Amino acid sequence: MPRILLASIAATPLLVAAPTLAATVHTTLQLATPEGPGAEVGSVMIMDSPQGARIMLDLHGLPPGQRGFHGFHVHENGSCATSKGPDGKLVPAGAAGAHFDPAGTGRHMGPEGQGHLGDLPRVEVAANGTARENLTAPRIKDVSALKGKALMLHVGGDNYTDTPPLGGGGARLACGVLE
Repeated sequence: MPRILLASIAATPLLVAAPTLAATVHTTLQLATPEGPGAEVGSVMIMDSPQGARIMLDLHGLPPGQRGFHGFHVHENGSCATSKGPDGKLVPAGAAGAHFDPAGTGRHMGPEGQGHLGDLPRVEVAANGTARENLTAPRIKDVSALKGKALMLHVGGDNYTDTPPLGGGGARLACGVLE
C-alpha cells in the first residue's frame, strides 16, 4: 500500500502559485510651456501595492511652490500639448483635459476623498528644487487604468476642495503621459 500511495503522490502535479506582478506605469515629466512640453524635470513611477498606488518621484529643477507644495493629479487625456482655453488664450498642457474622474463625481476631494480618482497627494519640493519621495494614493487599486493618462504637477498647492477651483493648484507646471 505505501508504494501505491507514493506512486499516487508522485503522479500528482505540483501546483505552485506564480508570483503576481504588480502593474506599473511611468513617465518623464516636462515643464508645461506655451510652446508645448519643455525641459525634462525628472521621472515618476506608479505601481500597485496593497495600500493603493505607490508613487515614486525623482524630480529636479522645480520652484518650491505654495509652502513648498504643488498640486499633483492624473488628468483624463494622454497629451501634454498646449491647447486654447475658453477665453482663446493658450493653456500650457491644456490638452491633458480635466482631472481623471471616471465615476463622474465632479468633485475635488483629495486622494482619500470620494471625488476625482485622479486626485493625488501633494508634492513637496525642497528649497533646492528637488522632490524625491514616495507617496500613496489609497483609492487607486489598479494603476493599469492610468496608462495613457497625463500626470500633472501644478504651480500652486492643493487644499483638496473645490474652493478655490480645483483646490487652488492653478496653472500647469509639468506634465507627462503615463506609459
